[in-house]
Amino acid sequence: MQQRFNDMIKQDVKPFLSKRGFAKKGLNFSKHTESLIHIFNFQKSSGNSADNVMFYVNCGIYSAELARIQSRDVLTAPQEVDCHFRARIKDIAEAAPDRFSITPDTNMDELREALLHGLEEVIRFYETMTSARCIVDYYTAGPFLHLGEESFHLLFQSDDVAAAKQYLKALQEKYGAEQRWTIFENKYEAIFNQYGVEFDKL
Repeated sequence: MQQRFNDMIKQDVKPFLSKRGFAKKGLNFSKHTESLIHIFNFQKSSGNSADNVMFYVNCGIYSAELARIQSRDVLTAPQEVDCHFRARIKDIAEAAPDRFSITPDTNMDELREALLHGLEEVIRFYETMTSARCIVDYYTAGPFLHLGEESFHLLFQSDDVAAAKQYLKALQEKYGAEQRWTIFENKYEAIFNQYGVEFDKL
């Protein structure tokens, strides 16, 4: 089964992604654009056996601009875990399974088709994510707490106070009743103060 997995990566996945500008290193594929790095990571399950190889496809987008906002070193070859946007393939390509499995009974043509179709869909999504602001817009639209501090910094640095206030209001409505909200509220208030913007508490 391991050999089937290796053959699929080598004969199907690599040519498919190479044609679309992705370079392979181990089980990672990355493509550099002007301001972002798009990544696919093939993660094998720790519980694999000779008769069953399970794997996940992790998707990530790395932004040098967001890394600078985080006061982190800008990486030229980030891993998926370093990415600012992170998701499993199913989060973007809904028809894709949460995880893939290769057993003696697996129809490899069907698996290959499902996998490549999912990758194609993620690439189309990646093509809409062209800047750090796109990543921020994705998480603020949620609204998600993930990248909250970085999002506020980027919005204020872009002089988009209206979007920052709208994001805060959406977060308050979604998470304000939770016990942990005070921790986030204090962090966000400090950022608002840093940029001289009035912070409206709940």
